Formats: sequence, structure tokens, C-alpha cells
Amino acid sequence: MTLVQTTIEDGIATVMLDRPDKRNALSLDLINDLESALSSVAENDSIRVLILAGEGKSFCAGMDLQGVLDDAPRMAGMLHGLSRAMRAIRRLPVPTIARVQGAAVGGGCGLAVVCDYAISHPEAKLGYPEVELGVCPAVVAPWLIRRVGPGRARGLLLAGGTMSGQSALEIGLIDELAAQEALSGRTNEFAQKLALGGQKALSITKHWLNELEGSLVDESFEQAAQISAEVIAGEEAQNRLKQIFKES
Repeated sequence: MTLVQTTIEDGIATVMLDRPDKRNALSLDLINDLESALSSVAENDSIRVLILAGEGKSFCAGMDLQGVLDDAPRMAGMLHGLSRAMRAIRRLPVPTIARVQGAAVGGGCGLAVVCDYAISHPEAKLGYPEVELGVCPAVVAPWLIRRVGPGRARGLLLAGGTMSGQSALEIGLIDELAAQEALSGRTNEFAQKLALGGQKALSITKHWLNELEGSLVDESFEQAAQISAEVIAGEEAQNRLKQIFKES
């Protein structure tokens, strides 16, 4: 059973993380399914806009590490897979919108900010709590820097923690707020507007913007994933995470 569902209607593809019982936490299987879904979207010339969404109460609760703490290669595979998925989202030739409800933390927040647009609601919870867990957020850092700038990204990643959707809007982490019950409708409305744009013009503009910001060069993203993988396999992260899972 796939953990990512894709629907296409009127040129708008909705790629839905479909693991609601785990708040769409990123397992290796889910990440692999997401990569496959994004590849299919990239090859479909009929698609004009992508909406990235999560089934259930949360957009994405971050990496699901509980079952892989003693398997360093598997953890590394998850982080490198997440890195590839984020690059695939950024490099799609169509505009992308993250529809963010509930929680979008850690890698989940990374998926939100890598999209061209992110729409959420005031009560949502977004952020990067990794350092509090002894984990290094290197894999998401490049995209946060591109979204909010290096100074603000430094403050967010070093302090850790989460913030409300309202606070996320104020610092530019997301682009727009809607009432939670209106979030889906507002996202679809915006997607329909974007779909009216010239397909070639949008594709070329996106590619040029990606080139200008360095999002087409793989080396730094691979290095970021490797840094995260090495830290999470270390003693500090292992001890903290095992204690948290023991208490939960």
C-alpha cells in the first residue's frame, strides 16, 4: 500500500502524505513513495500546479525515527531520501503550494518551506526542534535560509522549538493564513489562479530562479544530509532520542 496518494483535477495535482495515524511522520517507505509521486508529476505535461498536503490532522510531524535508532544506514537513507525529495519539489517545472494544517515540524517544516508557496492557519505548529533532541537540522537548513534569510534561519535553528502559524507568517516562514476550516478551499482557489499562468513562462522562470539561488547544484544538499546522518547516529542524539521514546 502506497503512503502517498496523487490526484489530478483540472491540471492541479494534489500529492497527499497518507499516514494520518502517525501524523504523516516520514518513514523510509513514505519518503520513497513521495519520491516516486514527484517523479510522476514531473513527467506529466498536463499538470500545471502541485499542492503538497497531508491527510488527517497534521501536515507532517517530521522524521519517524523511533524504529530505526539502532540502524544508522537506514537513518542515513531516510535523510538522503528526504533531501532528494525536497530537491525534486523545488525543481518541478510547475508552481508548488504546501497546504499546512496542524503540525509541520522538522523535516515536515522542511517540506513546507521548499514549496514555492505555503498556506497555513493561525493555530498551526511549525518549526525545527531538532537541536533540543541532540539532532542537527542540516538537511533542512539550506531551504530555510532561502526562505527567511541566513540571519533569521540561524536564530530559528539554533534556538529550536516551534511557533504558531501566525508567528510563522510574521517572519516569512509561510506566505498566507486562512481559517483552518477554509484552508483547503483557499489553497485550491490559489492553485486555480496559478494554473492560468503561461506554462512555458512559469517553467522557465522557476528554472532561472533555481539557478540564481543555487538550487540546481546537488553537492551542498548531499553534504547537508550526510551531516545530519552523522549527528543523529552519534551518542548524544541516540541517548536523548531513546530517553524521549522511553517516556512517550
